[in-house]
Amino acid sequence: MEDFDKMPFEAKVSFLVENLRALPDSLAEKGIDILAQAGETEYAVVLARDKGKTDKAISVLVEAGDYLWAALIAKNSGLASRSQDLYREGLQYYIGMEMFGRAISAATALGLSADVIDDLYRSGIARESRDTDLAHSRDMIECAMQSLDLSLLGREDEISLELMRAVQEQRERIEKQGDEGQ
Repeated sequence: MEDFDKMPFEAKVSFLVENLRALPDSLAEKGIDILAQAGETEYAVVLARDKGKTDKAISVLVEAGDYLWAALIAKNSGLASRSQDLYREGLQYYIGMEMFGRAISAATALGLSADVIDDLYRSGIARESRDTDLAHSRDMIECAMQSLDLSLLGREDEISLELMRAVQEQRERIEKQGDEGQ
């Protein structure tokens, strides 16, 4: 296809996506590279698999940081040893990138101990907690309690009175904790 080589990059990507299943073998390798370069990883991998280019599919996924899918493709292609290697590489990559959900998936696929998986969960929670602003959270809780107070104004039924007492007790606890922390 001489016309293909003359197309602008975006037109090549569109052509490849639209003709993915009917693409001639002569364009497969070039098409995989173009799709991967365009960030169309899924299409590149599907094209590679459909054309029997398992190693190329795996390399595209590794380049994109998707070791889990790469390992699965290797496993489904009868490459059990390569699959295990990819899970191990992925585990290290995901830990380094602080992608603990994916790290847990890789660790589970490797059959690592529950202690290791628990450590990954804790690391993930610690990572998520780093971005938490406690002062903002307290402000949000106080705002919610004020809204509850306002919605209960003028109500004298037993449930409303119990809620008002509970909100007041919680405010006192928060205040006491604040005083102890200073």
